[in-house]
Amino acid sequence: MQSIPVDTARLGVLRCAIAPEAKITNSETQEVKRDRDGNPVWTVAVTVRQDGRRISVIEIAVSGQPKGIEEGMIVKVTGLTAFAWSMGDRHGVSFRADAITPVHGTPVHGKGGDA
Repeated sequence: MQSIPVDTARLGVLRCAIAPEAKITNSETQEVKRDRDGNPVWTVAVTVRQDGRRISVIEIAVSGQPKGIEEGMIVKVTGLTAFAWSMGDRHGVSFRADAITPVHGTPVHGKGGDA
C-alpha cells in the first residue's frame, strides 16, 4: 500500500462532520481496531472545502481517542497521510493522521453563531 503525505494547509477549512467514533473490526463482537502499539483506533469524519462551494467528506483514522472534538467544530489535522488500496475489484483511498485536535476560539454551528 502506497502512502502519500497530504499538505493540510492546501485543504482549506477542515470541520468535524461526525464526532470521533471507535473503529470496529468485528461488528458481531464490537471489537475495536488497535494500532501496532495496542492503542485503540478512532475515526473522525471531516469536511474538506475545495474550490469555493465544493465540499468532500473524508474519514480519518487516528490512534487514541481525539479529545474535545464536536460536530461542526473546526479541527486541525496533523500528519495526514493518504493510502491507496485495492482488494479484488474494489479500490479506494483511506486516510490516517497523527492527531486531530480542535481549533479553539471557533464557534460550533448553533452554539454562538455561524462559523
